[in-house]
Amino acid sequence: MADLQLQLRDVIDILVIAFIIYHLLLLIKGTRGWHMTLGITSLFIFRYLAGILDLRTIEWLLDNFFTYFIFALIVIFQSEIRRGLAQIGKGRFFLRLSAKKSQEQFDEIVLAATTLSSQRIGGLIVIEKEIGLKNYIESGIKLDAYMTYDLLVTIFNPKTPLHDGAVIVQGDRISAAACFLPLTLDPYLSKELGTRHRAAIGITEETDAVAIVVSEETGKTSAVFGGEIMRNLDGPRLLKVLQKTVAGQAEALPIQTEQRKETEPQQEAV
Repeated sequence: MADLQLQLRDVIDILVIAFIIYHLLLLIKGTRGWHMTLGITSLFIFRYLAGILDLRTIEWLLDNFFTYFIFALIVIFQSEIRRGLAQIGKGRFFLRLSAKKSQEQFDEIVLAATTLSSQRIGGLIVIEKEIGLKNYIESGIKLDAYMTYDLLVTIFNPKTPLHDGAVIVQGDRISAAACFLPLTLDPYLSKELGTRHRAAIGITEETDAVAIVVSEETGKTSAVFGGEIMRNLDGPRLLKVLQKTVAGQAEALPIQTEQRKETEPQQEAV
């Protein structure tokens, strides 16, 4: 009986470790941390081969490197660690559904994005979900105003002092404008993506926020979530993206899936 309990304990132990490793890999997949993970794995393999071939100098160098390996991990993967801890803290590590947002909120954002697109006025709207954006709100001009189409369009008017930067939306209110966001460090992005797009990708890599970007050069609208960008969205498609990514409405899933298939070649080019 003791042996049977030990075996069951071992199985549970293995399953828990496998579960954690699986979610850690999902966390860094598609980020620069993924390539770093492959590089670190290569070092471990190289260390193993050096031991077999009795390459003592290489063994000594790698052994000394691995002594401080934990500190290197903290520095290299600091962005991924912050993101992972935030997801665990808000329950997203176990795929908890996000809170429902009102349809009226989405209509105002879509209408504003469509208007900015038709006039080729650049804009960046960040919608807060479960991870707070207080640090980024403090970098801009606080408004705490009820969100309307007119206010969004007015903020991004090139003749106003608040147009340069991001608008952060919390619930049905605009918390701040002219906010500074972290730029993504992904070296594989297309050169045609400007600062607004890189800031949108950067904030969604750090948090679970959803960002809407209107290009000043082309007038095209994009949605960014989870560090992934979906480009060339019209009003109805943008609405479906917001319903799926922000509100988590199941009925938006079929259109969202089709949207992803249509944009896959562009994402690969990016």
